Amino acid sequence: MGKGEHTRSVILEAAVAQASEAGFESLTIGALAERTGLSKSGLFAHFGSREELQCAAIDTAAQRFADTVMIPAFAVARGLPRLWAMFDGWLGWTQRGGLSHGCPIHAASVEYDDRPGPMRERLVKHYCELQQALVKAVRIAIDAGHLRPEVDADQFAFDMFSIVLGYYHAARLMDDSRAAERARNAFSRLIHEFEVSGRPLP
Repeated sequence: MGKGEHTRSVILEAAVAQASEAGFESLTIGALAERTGLSKSGLFAHFGSREELQCAAIDTAAQRFADTVMIPAFAVARGLPRLWAMFDGWLGWTQRGGLSHGCPIHAASVEYDDRPGPMRERLVKHYCELQQALVKAVRIAIDAGHLRPEVDADQFAFDMFSIVLGYYHAARLMDDSRAAERARNAFSRLIHEFEVSGRPLP
């Protein structure tokens, strides 16, 4: 990695941390200059506008999620073990990703859900890719004989996603110490409803 690439990486890592703490609307050239110790002119050399910086930061956050959750999960045995790896990785990804203030992608979805523009388009793209990966994993579990053939993979992925969003609400806003336990119980029930009879729960 060259010096310019390294500096850009440092800026984006700081931007993701800032977004985790205070949202993507808090990202400004001035705030990042203060956080990284770089000059504003130096930041402008890498990002010509605030919007360009925000879009690059959401891409970086999405890539960190993929590296922390999805890529390791797809290395796990196909079927229910992989679905569980995705789910457990998703619950704990911010801690393992060094984002103690919560998921910046989820925060961005609240900030930009009704605000047309490049940031919303970026978010929709990343969430569509995640949805496709979840549906693929569910279909693989069906093909592996772990879930019943009649399972609606799109609905299963929707339910899985909903449980994770419920976890974020309970853990972050409501400060529920049992949020992860409740989420895993909900996911266990979802699997139990559709798994092939006789397969034990993880």
